[in-house]
Amino acid sequence: MIQARRIGHATFETPDLDRTIDYYTQVNGLVLAEREPRHAFLATKIGQLVIRLDRGATSQCTGLSFEVAPNSDFADMSRQLRDEGIPSELSDSIPGIGKVLKFKDPKGTTIELFSQWNYLGHYHQVIGVGPLKLGHVAFIVEDAKKLTEFYQKVLGFRVSDWVEDFFSFMRCGPDHHTVNFLTGKQTKMHHIAFEVKDFAQMQDACELFGQKSIPIIWGPLRHGPGHNVSTYHYNPDQSVAEFYIAL
Repeated sequence: MIQARRIGHATFETPDLDRTIDYYTQVNGLVLAEREPRHAFLATKIGQLVIRLDRGATSQCTGLSFEVAPNSDFADMSRQLRDEGIPSELSDSIPGIGKVLKFKDPKGTTIELFSQWNYLGHYHQVIGVGPLKLGHVAFIVEDAKKLTEFYQKVLGFRVSDWVEDFFSFMRCGPDHHTVNFLTGKQTKMHHIAFEVKDFAQMQDACELFGQKSIPIIWGPLRHGPGHNVSTYHYNPDQSVAEFYIAL
């Protein structure tokens, strides 16, 4: 079985690349590590790649990456995927990351597996919230059980919690959840979540939202599953972003 160990970065399409870069650098508090005409790569203040932006016609999350063990055999992982009827391909076009094995999950999201990575620069001074890391990504899907079983069987995820039979919380490392699947009518990302250090940083984030006239749509609050203290807002592409404290 392939065993994912942690989430790496999420990939988004956005119609307005400059506006979205401005949000991530001036509000979210990430660092623009590399910029191309149609792509941008953003990292945390310690240099971990967490967001890739691609210019596109619509706003959507198109990909997730996961780290696997350093000694992982990409040919063997490709064979395992092929045995499950899943085509895959190797690529090496992401800054700070070696080769990746790419395939699609049942909802059409591109999954990239990597085993080696480098920091993108040294410690950076940031503007904005300045999260510690990308924590998790949640999706609305037609069948949460189907996606949950796929991530268990193909990527070695474990179930942390269910809300009844329609909302799963799954982990691949020590965090309570890394991906979430919520059964609904339209397949799309539900939210993306970034971890901050403590409640003082959460308070600073809320004050920043006020200064930037960004409404808080939910929170601060404490969740049931995971018990995270969280707050939510819309980014300029009208995708929901969460900042949370892992307590």
